[in-house]
Amino acid sequence: MRIAFLTAPEGVEQVELTEPWHALAKTGETPQLISTSPGRVQAFRHLDRGDTFPVDGTLDEVSPAEFEALVLPGGVANPDALRLNPKAVAFARAFFDARKPVAAICHAAWTLIEADVVRGRTMTSWPSLRTDLRNAGANWVDEPVQVCNEGPNTLVSSRKPGDLKQFTEAMLREFGKVSA
Repeated sequence: MRIAFLTAPEGVEQVELTEPWHALAKTGETPQLISTSPGRVQAFRHLDRGDTFPVDGTLDEVSPAEFEALVLPGGVANPDALRLNPKAVAFARAFFDARKPVAAICHAAWTLIEADVVRGRTMTSWPSLRTDLRNAGANWVDEPVQVCNEGPNTLVSSRKPGDLKQFTEAMLREFGKVSA
């Protein structure tokens, strides 16, 4: 199973990229780092530069049809850049159109708001996105993780790095990698 991790070239929260990635890789899945530009992605540890990670493919090189699921890591700059990129927004929306599972953490909900796929969904996020999500038609809850099956596909959302254990467990369960 190939799973896309969509990030901008700079600004992804490192732990929100690496923990779900490693959890999926341990199950034998093939995570793929997809970005808007080739080369390497610069991750951050909050406001400090972290490691860089090689891009496996760009939005010009891959299709959502090649993947079974999508993970949207957060950070502030990462989803803010993605939501301004029409190809990134279309890529995310395609997973909803194809009824494939999506997992989003922290500020990643911004990309989903721009893709117009949160209306009628119950989800969580970094608290500062509460009003953005409500204005986009979502039911925002302050929980470590929220699994929403109220639309055509499963959406797993989470608030912050401190919730990664719950997020990763729910993501693995909903992606069919562990039993419920």
